Amino acid sequence: MKDLMGRAIWDYYHNENPEDLQTETSISELDELPVDYLFRGFEEMNAIEQKALRLSEGKILDIGAGAGSHALYLQNERNLDVTALDISPKSIEVCKLRGIKKTICENILDFSGETFDTILLLMNGTGIFESLSKIDTYLQKLYALLNNKGQILIDSTDILYMFDRDEDGGIYIPAGGYYGELDYVVHYKGESEEPITWLYLDFNTLKNAAQHNGFAIERIMKDEDSYLAKLIKV
Repeated sequence: MKDLMGRAIWDYYHNENPEDLQTETSISELDELPVDYLFRGFEEMNAIEQKALRLSEGKILDIGAGAGSHALYLQNERNLDVTALDISPKSIEVCKLRGIKKTICENILDFSGETFDTILLLMNGTGIFESLSKIDTYLQKLYALLNNKGQILIDSTDILYMFDRDEDGGIYIPAGGYYGELDYVVHYKGESEEPITWLYLDFNTLKNAAQHNGFAIERIMKDEDSYLAKLIKV
């Protein structure tokens, strides 16, 4: 991993000629991701993020923390015990520099030793599950990291709308796999990461997987094709 996302976050924080990130997927063209978006405050966040942060309670693990904006709000504005976790070394360094007291640079599947009341997975949090074949592995890991009655707050987008339709309303979905499994590539300053598999989940698919792995699940809110779900350890 070249850690291009982390490099962009680092460059922006240190004002070292940052540039916008570029992203693309196997079904979408190149798109700009302004790096300052990763540093936005609570009032600039979307409704799903704000709702999730308001619902967060107890001891919290923020997975995929990035520049740490969610964790900072919970720590500084709500005085909660929050740990920021990310696989990106440079992102975690910036989290520390921004004042986040507890940080971990590790893949969530390799992390252990603590349990939490709330686990946050935001900004298409289902993406880290990679593929349908790995959902059980990730959900079982998250289940083990939760205290009794603990919650996961996770968002995603049903990307069915991105596929072409015929005159009768039928949708052209590629054969051979779930339509939400995409190859995702990040570009920064002329360099490209190796493609990763990123998973967008419709709510019913997430619901079935969650219940199969011992969770109760509720869709907390819906915003067009995106939604926020709460999974409860039961």
